[in-house]
Amino acid sequence: MGFSVDVSRLDNRCHTPSAAVLHRGSERDAALNDFCVPVNAYFPTPEMLRQLHAKLEHVLKYYPDENRNIAEVVAENFDLEPGNVVMGNGSTELIAWIHRVWEMKRLMTPVPTFGRWTDYPLENGTCVQFHQRREDELFQLNVDRLLAETRALGCTAVAICNPNNPTGRLTDRNRLLELLDRLADLELIVIDESFLDFAGIDDVPTMIHEAVKRSNVIVLKSLGKNFGLHGMRAGYAVTNPHWAEKLRRAVPAWNVNAVAELIIRSGFEQQDAYQASREATIVDRNYLRFQLEQFDQLTVFPSEANFVFVKLAEELDGIQIRNRLLREFGVLIRECGSKFGSTSQYYRIAARPKRDCDQLAAAFRKVLATLNSNTRQEPRISSHLLG
Repeated sequence: MGFSVDVSRLDNRCHTPSAAVLHRGSERDAALNDFCVPVNAYFPTPEMLRQLHAKLEHVLKYYPDENRNIAEVVAENFDLEPGNVVMGNGSTELIAWIHRVWEMKRLMTPVPTFGRWTDYPLENGTCVQFHQRREDELFQLNVDRLLAETRALGCTAVAICNPNNPTGRLTDRNRLLELLDRLADLELIVIDESFLDFAGIDDVPTMIHEAVKRSNVIVLKSLGKNFGLHGMRAGYAVTNPHWAEKLRRAVPAWNVNAVAELIIRSGFEQQDAYQASREATIVDRNYLRFQLEQFDQLTVFPSEANFVFVKLAEELDGIQIRNRLLREFGVLIRECGSKFGSTSQYYRIAARPKRDCDQLAAAFRKVLATLNSNTRQEPRISSHLLG
């Protein structure tokens, strides 16, 4: 059975649309298996969704609460002061406002990484320096090299995703503390922890409590990713009170909608269910890695996020395989050729429940068995410098 999908919509895009967007309006929506968007498949609980549905009409009729009042819910959960937390319409909105409020002269960010840390500043005239994560280091962040390049290139700000997207690598907390100490004179350091809750079952090594006591650090978090509801658009920033107020004055009034507010308040009341969802997602990631490691044509890198980073054998065409997986088997994966510092040989594949991973493995097995060779694509950028 084939799937009617316009694969041209996937090409030359910084951000791949979800399977639901690609196939919206089709009777086969439910048949597509989306390994592109990393989603917590186990949260919210069915009971939470039923409660949301029951309250939806009332919620939609009235304005949401103010930013600071919603921030109190987050702050209480993490033993923070409300004045340290600023809510956003997703962490992406906060990235945009950080760029506007601080007007960074020269930003350093390791690549490949989340596109808003590379594309947004370039679109707005910011000089960006790229620190290349290296395959021979398994894409782990080389803190010493990053520090040296930051100084040599005169950067005034640094942005790091931890765990990184799309590579999934987590930088050790002690090494991050060293980096913060040695760059204490910079204007700004942003640590994007959007996927940190899936790093480990027993330990979530967040830097939020460091951010509130330092003069130049902002930590970003994504509730949409944590709660498995990307469409609700909710995230938050944690920083010192002075900077938090500066950022809060910049964001629009009611930038967090009433549906997102309801989910935030409900979600933080369901800590046991959320913890169970984290653990189940980590189990899924490990099972996904195991399945992908069975293929000689794939190199699977270590990951501490709810996705894995994979490289195809050099002779294979990443776009061709992505398109066949989607058209022939209804499986969508994130091909990373549009990311700076990456090529189409690399995929980011989201963790999903075991039955879905089995479907992915079966699809890969059938596609790879029929392929010979195609030309290899070059990276969009091979050096760390662009500015």
